[in-house]
Amino acid sequence: MAQSDRLDRPDDEGSAALLAARSVASSMPDLLVEARRVAATVAMGWHGRRRAGPGETFWEFRPFETGEPAHRVDWRRSARDDMLFVREQEWEAAHTVWLSVDRSESMAFGSKLAGVTKRDRAIVLSLALADLLARGGERIGLIDGMRPTASRDAAERVASALMHLPAASTLPDTGAVRRFSDVILVGDLLDPLGEIDAWIEGLAATGARAHLVQVLDPIEETFPFGGRAEFRDPESGTALLVGRAERWRDDYRRVLAAHREALADRCRRLGWTFLVHHTDRSPTEPLLALRARLSPAQGAESLRRAS
Repeated sequence: MAQSDRLDRPDDEGSAALLAARSVASSMPDLLVEARRVAATVAMGWHGRRRAGPGETFWEFRPFETGEPAHRVDWRRSARDDMLFVREQEWEAAHTVWLSVDRSESMAFGSKLAGVTKRDRAIVLSLALADLLARGGERIGLIDGMRPTASRDAAERVASALMHLPAASTLPDTGAVRRFSDVILVGDLLDPLGEIDAWIEGLAATGARAHLVQVLDPIEETFPFGGRAEFRDPESGTALLVGRAERWRDDYRRVLAAHREALADRCRRLGWTFLVHHTDRSPTEPLLALRARLSPAQGAESLRRAS
């Protein structure tokens, strides 16, 4: 949502795409630094999916339980006490998390209330997530841009891939996503509900789990406009001239709330995550919420479903 005097829209679509790509490329180093700062704030207590399971790295000693095979006893540790102990290893099966950043033209909007565009905030959130998840040993991929990797420099790789991707619609092609993966989609999610429903159905059919983060500018939430105003869709170019914008406020808010509730309901039914983030708020807030959803307990539930 933007008044026409806030939007610089080149007449040539090719030039607009080129300008957008250059803007992303020039700002990416700063966005990566910001993402690392945000990730460091949230990193306290983040251990990815670390827990006992198949692997070669020592995890912990625990008391021997009646009925377990005797070969599981660690006799050296048990000799130091009056009870038997089992040596547990750390579970090392990497989980695949796919990231998707909305790169459509509507994401280039940012008001004075926030001081940052929706696109830049979506990139910071995604890079911070890549950094956090890589620390936990997860495999990170970028839909349409990068195959999953367990490398510690996943955030840098995602940033590099984003610099070379053209502008794209909110809803990515999920053909490469496999069962029990996680997909994190960050965008404004203002597409028609019918299109979003079709995308959700396609992803749900793969057996993957999704986490949708709706990024909005505070102006898009409050609709503070008044008087004569022209509104322009940055993607289609459609313009709407109204005489008294304040008369549209209540209806606009009602439609936005209904759209959001419909998305939240679809995610609840599938056991997915739906978050709303405003660009005038701290980016650590959605990261903390996503950390809870990507915790070891959630991973254990995925493994239970797989067995």
